[in-house]
Amino acid sequence: MTGSASADVLRAPLVVEFPFTRSLGPVQSAFLTGLRERTVLGVRTGDGRVLVPPVEYDPVTAEELGELVEVAPAGTVTTWAWNPEPRRGQPLDRPFAWVLVELDGADTSLLHALDAPGPDAVHTGMRVRVRWAAQRTGAITDIACFEAGEEEGAGKRQPGAHSGEFEDAVTGIVAPARLDYVYSPGRAQSAYINALSERRTVGERCPSCRKVYVPPRGACPTCGVATEERVEVGPAGTVTTYCIVNIKARNLDIEVPYVYAHIALDGAGLALHGRIGGIPYDQVRMGLRVEPVWSEGGRYPDHYRPTGEPDADYETYKELI
Repeated sequence: MTGSASADVLRAPLVVEFPFTRSLGPVQSAFLTGLRERTVLGVRTGDGRVLVPPVEYDPVTAEELGELVEVAPAGTVTTWAWNPEPRRGQPLDRPFAWVLVELDGADTSLLHALDAPGPDAVHTGMRVRVRWAAQRTGAITDIACFEAGEEEGAGKRQPGAHSGEFEDAVTGIVAPARLDYVYSPGRAQSAYINALSERRTVGERCPSCRKVYVPPRGACPTCGVATEERVEVGPAGTVTTYCIVNIKARNLDIEVPYVYAHIALDGAGLALHGRIGGIPYDQVRMGLRVEPVWSEGGRYPDHYRPTGEPDADYETYKELI
């Protein structure tokens, strides 16, 4: 992380990313398989409305739905917003419009991208058509985007009932989820992180209840008042409680089983998380006295190991569990 020149408050780009795997029921399976075959399907409700994209249950009545309807791959823009700076993974790599399109034969709108030369070329009520992806796999991305104009060969494909049956139907999908953002821990935790780089652990004391928070939060969550008095704690501490980890985490080069613990550093008013090393996992216990083993470069404690001191008395840490 890097600090600002004015207040030394840290900022860093962070990414949260994971693949989301889900199975598809008969309605969603038919919808996505249909896209692969250049066919757009909706579902008809009990009162005759056609929902696109289709859902398994009526959002108004909760009635189970299953009557599939083919709609046209062209429709009308009901509302839109211009996207001047596309982000990673979005449908187009140049400025485009997000649009809600009510396809002919549907009573609801589908959200997708519209390829347009600029915002002046987009308006509510304009007619658009699907631009199909060259390679289709059974996903919403089989619609590459929408483009201005009517469907090619309009009139040849009329909305109507559809069996939903296709060869080699898509039954499950893996959807990558990713969130890119810039995180700032704020004044209090910036000071905490900077102190760690000096192999010191610094918290802040509440002026009301006198509890020392590590890591500091900038305010006492109990009293609701700001904390500014910095207090160096530790480096040693006491294991208050712990868990044994038996599942190996991806990209984490630690052999299982290992132990993660709550560690109350000497002088702190609450415990922090830390991994316990230097001792067999089945010998870790409440009251064990531990000290930090710093990471290469000394930016943070890699883990905590026993100090060799006698175990702490339960009465000294029972309020910190």
